[in-house]
Amino acid sequence: MLLDAPLASWLALNQIQGLGNESLRKLLLAFGSPENIFLTPVSELNRFVKPAISRVISEGINPHALAQTEMWLQDPINHVLTIADADYPQSLLNISDPPFLIFVKGRVDLLNAPSLAVVGSRSATPQGLRNAEAFARVSSDSGLCIVSGMAHGIDASAHLGGLSGKSSSIAVVGTGLDKVYPSANRDLAHQLALKGTIVSEFPLSTPPLPSNFPRRNRIISGLSLACLVVEASLQSGSLITARMALEQGRDVFAIPGSIHSPQSKGCHLLIKQGAKLVECAQDIFDELGDHFSSPDLSESEIADHPLFEHLNFEPIDLSTLSERSGLTIASLSSILLQLELEGRISTLPGGLYQRIV
Repeated sequence: MLLDAPLASWLALNQIQGLGNESLRKLLLAFGSPENIFLTPVSELNRFVKPAISRVISEGINPHALAQTEMWLQDPINHVLTIADADYPQSLLNISDPPFLIFVKGRVDLLNAPSLAVVGSRSATPQGLRNAEAFARVSSDSGLCIVSGMAHGIDASAHLGGLSGKSSSIAVVGTGLDKVYPSANRDLAHQLALKGTIVSEFPLSTPPLPSNFPRRNRIISGLSLACLVVEASLQSGSLITARMALEQGRDVFAIPGSIHSPQSKGCHLLIKQGAKLVECAQDIFDELGDHFSSPDLSESEIADHPLFEHLNFEPIDLSTLSERSGLTIASLSSILLQLELEGRISTLPGGLYQRIV
């Protein structure tokens, strides 16, 4: 076995069924290190964990059980970080239940970058998907890495927006990193592995069990300075992420929607409970204050968008702007949404747009 003794001990403990973070914390406090835990008599272990777990620990480290992880680590983009490693995300040290070990595929440096969680419904509306991607893209370009859960809907759009910006994206998943769930996001997972990061606390081969996802959510919020909920029904798992963010002392933001849309009910509930209503990315940057400073744009950078050749300070409708610019309505809608999120244009009643900077 090529794994060093400390890492092998961490991995072996991580694979023991039924050994939760709280029990592992007690063992580490009592015996000092993972290696020492495996050297401890069963009678001593029984003071802290169930006898069945004590017996598994007393059997020692099985090299064959770690062979899959050892082979996985031969790929240079794959990593295992323990809570004792310098590259372990420092923001997770501040939550009440940090994972003692995480599997990482991709860029380790992103784990300690300023980050924003962007979450929401799997069954999102087309507008919700556009909002998620646009908010994520603007935030990423402004220095915030985008963290989400690689689910269908809002998560996937948020990752795409983050990857298209300067600061990339982190996916936190509820399976082992040798699996892609949902399988439809295989291409997205490939992009994240190449340009961003995928993280899991679960051993390789772990399937997508329902109980894994609330645990995943605490890492999504824990890695981030704040959490933005784009769309959510009252039953959405993203409300769990928002609650965990609040418990961890993070800011929670929500985008309002139609009072008639079920996908807006969760966001409206969060706003009623104190989440900050946001209409543009600058609202988020303003609230983060000392925790994050978005770069100031020079006058030339503000004015350099090619659409401004056809969009001035007089209100204009979409059809006229399409005729002037030669762009399709669909392309224009996407560009205008991004410019609005950047605070460079405003939307007026009657479907009109106006440049404001």
